[in-house]
Amino acid sequence: MTIFKEKLDEEYVTTSEAKEILVEIEDERAEDEDRDLRYELARAIEHVNRFADLDADESRELVEELAELDQIDVPTAVKITDLLPEDRTELRSVFAQERYSLDGEELDEILNVVAKYA
Repeated sequence: MTIFKEKLDEEYVTTSEAKEILVEIEDERAEDEDRDLRYELARAIEHVNRFADLDADESRELVEELAELDQIDVPTAVKITDLLPEDRTELRSVFAQERYSLDGEELDEILNVVAKYA
């Protein structure tokens, strides 16, 4: 017998937004002296502290601005926001798994949007 869990909601968050959420959890755990940080939580906090470049509000603004472009969906916008690519080669790596590729003008348009926040 297999027990399946139902997915109630799904939301894409950037590394910066995850950092904000994990900081709140870490603060709650710090208040309770009897609770330790589990290994997985400690590693997740370490990861977001290392890789979150923007603050949560800036990262959400960048995701929204990127998602307004025709060729980018929300999950791809989140990837681009987390990576903050600086050139076409780095940006192409985001689209490597997609069934389509972007031309130079489209890549430059995306890079121009990212450059405003990087």
